[in-house]
Amino acid sequence: MPAEVAGPARAALERIGGRVAVVGSANADLTVRVAEIPGPGETVAGGDLVIRPGGKSANQAAAAARLGACAVFLGAVGDDPNGAILAGALREAGVDLSRMETAEVATGTALITVSDAGENCIVISPGANARVTPDFVAERAGDIAGAGALGLCLEVEVDAVLAAARAARAAGVPVVFNLSPIREIPDELLDLVDVLIVNEHELVRVIGAEAAAAAVDGGAWAEAAEALATGHGIAHAVVTLGGAGSVVLGTGAAGSEASVTPIPAVSVEVVDTTGCGDAYMGTLLAGLASGVELAHAARLASVVGAYAAGGAGAQASYGDVDDLVAFLDAATAG
Repeated sequence: MPAEVAGPARAALERIGGRVAVVGSANADLTVRVAEIPGPGETVAGGDLVIRPGGKSANQAAAAARLGACAVFLGAVGDDPNGAILAGALREAGVDLSRMETAEVATGTALITVSDAGENCIVISPGANARVTPDFVAERAGDIAGAGALGLCLEVEVDAVLAAARAARAAGVPVVFNLSPIREIPDELLDLVDVLIVNEHELVRVIGAEAAAAAVDGGAWAEAAEALATGHGIAHAVVTLGGAGSVVLGTGAAGSEASVTPIPAVSVEVVDTTGCGDAYMGTLLAGLASGVELAHAARLASVVGAYAAGGAGAQASYGDVDDLVAFLDAATAG
């Protein structure tokens, strides 16, 4: 593990303890492993069906809680066996479910195919996640206002995400937004974001294909940071690049140069990448809510994401503090 990652990651881990609110989705992940992801019209044999807790927002809350943050999940599950599985897993991770709704509908479901190489293909049925509406958010505005950071993604209706971002901005709570899954969003939502988290494909949606390609392929990251700042007032962003690591972008006061901080990837034998991005974001949320500098939180997030990639499933693969300390010790020994 690169020393420039391990040291700051360990220091950041020791500081986790802030309060995080996550508005969004909870899904039952129905997973089948295959040799290769099938193409259109192709039928392949797979392994046993496995049901695990997931959903981007629930995953993020679980990751933050396992690190020691006080994480409150503001979402919904159904009153069915899958809902019970999700609620039990979140409680076990230490997530506050006092404001979660249990609705008389089916729990949200994700159909996941995982290849032997660890890559995945996912289709989502929203189910109870459709209960997360602007009215749902308004009833929980106090929970948002009491957090040190708010996590948002796009697995619930956009109007609810926008309502949550507005509530956070009104309360002075930093909004951490993952533009995933990619869908059409109002410009106002991006204008309310304090920290944007995107991969290289999602970056295209925000700054355009040409500027994104210049950054990812040509290293024009400072220009990408300036485009985010001038286009939407986004002062901070993290672009995740899979095996190539990630890049933390920032713009300071007017007229100052953009900051670009590459974060090296942490090598691990990949078992399953499902939920690794959520583990990364949950770690950023926990770090920011605890007063950790964004770049150091991103270094810890790289460690947490790598640890998750070495296990199966989403929440099931997330480590707690002891797991991650042992992982860091093993990776830096000798």
